[in-house]
Amino acid sequence: MTGWIYHNPVKLRFGEGIIDAIGTEVASRRYLLVTHPDAPIWPWRARVAARAGEPVGVIDTITPNPSLTLMREICQQLERLDRAIDVIVALGGGSVIDSAKFLAAGHMQFEPVRNYLETGTAIAVSPLPLIAIPTTAGTGSDLTPWATIWDPETDRKLSLNRPDLFAEATLVDPAITASLPWALTLASSLDALSHALESIWNVNANPVTRTFAVEAARTILTALPRLHRDLGDTQARTLLAYGATQAGLAFSNTKTALAHNISYPITLRHGVAHGIACSFCLPEVMAAAAGVDPSCDAALTAIFGAQDNAPGKLRHVLSALGVPRTPKELGVDAEGWRLILENAFAGPRGRNFIAPIGRYPLSSVS
Repeated sequence: MTGWIYHNPVKLRFGEGIIDAIGTEVASRRYLLVTHPDAPIWPWRARVAARAGEPVGVIDTITPNPSLTLMREICQQLERLDRAIDVIVALGGGSVIDSAKFLAAGHMQFEPVRNYLETGTAIAVSPLPLIAIPTTAGTGSDLTPWATIWDPETDRKLSLNRPDLFAEATLVDPAITASLPWALTLASSLDALSHALESIWNVNANPVTRTFAVEAARTILTALPRLHRDLGDTQARTLLAYGATQAGLAFSNTKTALAHNISYPITLRHGVAHGIACSFCLPEVMAAAAGVDPSCDAALTAIFGAQDNAPGKLRHVLSALGVPRTPKELGVDAEGWRLILENAFAGPRGRNFIAPIGRYPLSSVS
């Protein structure tokens, strides 16, 4: 039997009301709260402060797809803090947690992290501890050691990837997601579904990651249609948070694969929500992966049943949820799609995919 390793050092707390454990996790340390300004998050911000004490500072200017420019502005703002920070608490979705990782990696100094992202220059210090409280069910940033920072001025997606950037702890409280509108619920959940499936058709997959991924995909595909019918279904919210957590545990060890590499230019250049951009092509990616690896095939059969029907079943679910079928529907023309696909296979995530470009049915989605 070929050996394998699974590693995830994050202390994971899961359950309704688990946000109240934030006081225990902060443990009287001086903390910076990183979050976003939207009104629905204010009661949860107050709850964090009630349990952990008032933060030394608050950063609540995080926007979707955080950029280098935003990070520079935030670091300049934090230079005015007159008290030291012991730990960073991230209360938000993936953009908030990724931004918090940027701040943690460089101890709130911009240049060391920018140099790392652009030149690979090592950051001289270990990151500040991070506690993550995800407010969406999907991004997985609370369980992984990397973050995405965007540079739209140069048309780049930059990856902050360090083994010491795992959160110290993450508190997954499904109740926080109850106020999410459908569009955000859908996009974040499809990101999680992509994490699960992409960790299955992945050169880095192993029996542990595939076990997490199969259960994650099953759970998400059960919960999402229920929430589509009734956004107030609290049990489905809990299922979705559970599935997203399992997906995070799966791809924390495999990273993503082809669909994510496809998604980056679609998000950057066409403004498509990340979860939509990385999920619309999943049926075609699945078809390309079929028959390449028996363990992959077995995992997909466990989710969808007979392999020959699996891509069609997934497409039916996605279409019922309102997900576009083709690049054209996302604003990508045929030549742009060809270039995106070629670059995706050559990219770092594309190289994690188990099948070559020749197996991808380009004509079926162009």
